[in-house]
Amino acid sequence: MAKEKSSLKVKLPFQVPFFREEAKSAAQSKTAPPLLKFCVVIVNWDKVQLVSKLLQEKEVLFHFISKGRGTATSNILDILGVGAEDKGVVICLETAALAPELLRAIREELHTHGPGAGIAFAVALSAINTVILRGFKKKRGNVKILTNEGGNDMETIKNDLIISVVNQGYSDEFMTTAREAGARGGTVLSARGLANKNAVKFLGVSVQEEKEIIIILAKRDKKEAIMQAVSRTHGIASKAEGVIFSLPVDSALGLSS
Repeated sequence: MAKEKSSLKVKLPFQVPFFREEAKSAAQSKTAPPLLKFCVVIVNWDKVQLVSKLLQEKEVLFHFISKGRGTATSNILDILGVGAEDKGVVICLETAALAPELLRAIREELHTHGPGAGIAFAVALSAINTVILRGFKKKRGNVKILTNEGGNDMETIKNDLIISVVNQGYSDEFMTTAREAGARGGTVLSARGLANKNAVKFLGVSVQEEKEIIIILAKRDKKEAIMQAVSRTHGIASKAEGVIFSLPVDSALGLSS
């Protein structure tokens, strides 16, 4: 006697998020969480307020400003406008649909105030606080999404953001090594290091309070060589006690043209 096939239906006590999936219907797309991008703008310090004002005009929900210094050589200054002087690092969140438009608007605004603007790029988020996500969902309902009829001027070649945290005083040596491996320049931020006793237990090093964060935007084909070089000379076992990692960058846009 043949047994009847039974279908087991399991109802999960939670809703599975579908961040990376395309909406299957118009109704579903309206309820799906918006894809968000982490936008970073690096400009000369005297242009920070221009960027901040524009972000407010574009009704970006919030943004943060930090002061750093550039490390690029003179030839990179000619290309990107990122040189060895005080820099402003402006970070914000925006929906994936609006991020390219926002970065282009920043470039247009800065271009009217002369050369030496800098660079901007966006990184996809994998997770964020639910409350913030709801805020962007409400904002999406009130914003008309514009299509890019003028073509795509965002850089199509994939980039990676190399982030390194080293003890204070090692950033210049670090950047010398990075340039020899193919890096074009970077931005240095001052920071404080905080860690518990497990840092010594698991890493074998103590965490010095005064730190420098080095941000390098590199071509994907240069990333591995740069990371290997700086890890050998300024890694966690060195006097610099460097912590080095990278993130994929979706798009990059020069702000000086």
